[in-house]
Amino acid sequence: MSTQPAAIPIERAEGLKIPRHIGVIMDGNGRWAKQRGLSRSDGHRAGVEAVRRIVKLAIDYQVECLTLFSFSAENWRRPPDEIKFIFGLLRRFVASDLDRLAEQNVKVRIIGVRDGLDSGLLGIIEEVERRTASNDGLDLLIAFNYGAKVEIARAARAIARKVALGELAPDAIDEALIEKHLDTFGVPDPDLILRTSGEMRLSNFLLWQSAYAELVFIDENWPDFDEAVFVKALKVYSLRDRRFGGVGS
Repeated sequence: MSTQPAAIPIERAEGLKIPRHIGVIMDGNGRWAKQRGLSRSDGHRAGVEAVRRIVKLAIDYQVECLTLFSFSAENWRRPPDEIKFIFGLLRRFVASDLDRLAEQNVKVRIIGVRDGLDSGLLGIIEEVERRTASNDGLDLLIAFNYGAKVEIARAARAIARKVALGELAPDAIDEALIEKHLDTFGVPDPDLILRTSGEMRLSNFLLWQSAYAELVFIDENWPDFDEAVFVKALKVYSLRDRRFGGVGS
């Protein structure tokens, strides 16, 4: 049964435009920890708490879709011990939060490359998706082992195979067809991309889908992300004149 999120107080929502789809590049766990004389592992633990906060905020503010960049294809270059710790955090997060996400009517999807992942991680991914597949509230996409260039290349290979088999004419390839072969098919393109920690780049995140997204770069590190930071970003977004290549208002 679908459950409607509680309405947010009018003083918080007044004047804000709520994006249908928000993408988040969660950056700054290590810097947050270093500033406090803590380990990077402490920063990642604090980052998980920020994940819980933004999921609740997306539900409260009635965002339709939230995509979180959790682990990029490039993150494999990090020290093995750090990667092992991150994966352990993922397992613990699923164990402690899956029931809650299911109860909150959140539908979880993992996007990214699954080839080469160990059976334990694959099992976690499949369990999360299976348990929440029938939910129709917030669409929560977790970009894990994800890179946008790889995603586009995979889509191109899939289309090329169909052309080679005679199932598809080259002239039939258009933007809509490519989008059908992307990991995000079925959800709207992001209206807003947030990145924390003051860095101002997309870092290979949703490159195709973000063609007309508004970009908002936040000085706070990811573990410090809370409702005040969220509302500040929404205020910036609400002032943008989204023209999509046309004439502005």
